[in-house]
Amino acid sequence: MKTFIFFLIVSQTLVVTAQTNYNLNEKSTMTISGSSTVHDWTVTANQMAGTLKMKAKTITEIGFTVPVENIKSERGPTMDKKMYAALKNEEYPTVTFQLQEVKGTTILTGTLNIAGIEKSVQIVAAINPTGETVEIKGEKKLVLQDFGMDPPTAMFGQIVVGDEVTVHFDLVFTSS
Repeated sequence: MKTFIFFLIVSQTLVVTAQTNYNLNEKSTMTISGSSTVHDWTVTANQMAGTLKMKAKTITEIGFTVPVENIKSERGPTMDKKMYAALKNEEYPTVTFQLQEVKGTTILTGTLNIAGIEKSVQIVAAINPTGETVEIKGEKKLVLQDFGMDPPTAMFGQIVVGDEVTVHFDLVFTSS
């Protein structure tokens, strides 16, 4: 009987402290929008990878990567090439985010690496864990020069991209 009670207590402890792993799924979306001297623009991250870990309904880890070459514009390959150059794609082929902590229930604090520059950022997001999925939705304004990037230009400097962009994301993680 003592063995049974011990086993019951240990198994309940393991259930309470078990960590659930999640992977980013194909329903996830991310766009980056900005302006220029001529028009507003939007680019889309067509490929992303990420993992999330949750323990007792609390997010403990998020790792997220976007390959730069899979960020595409609606304006075609010329804008894509200028964007890749600004992001220093040859030297730094990915944009990454690594969670440091969740403050309260809606603030993700972590390290964002763009064009080889790491910055600590706080991102306000709606976090919605529901059964087998965790959805994280929000937006973050970024200044290109904070990450050592010069805003792209075209037409011999007549068209200049604005220094501020907004990243819009709807990330859906599914338990693995």
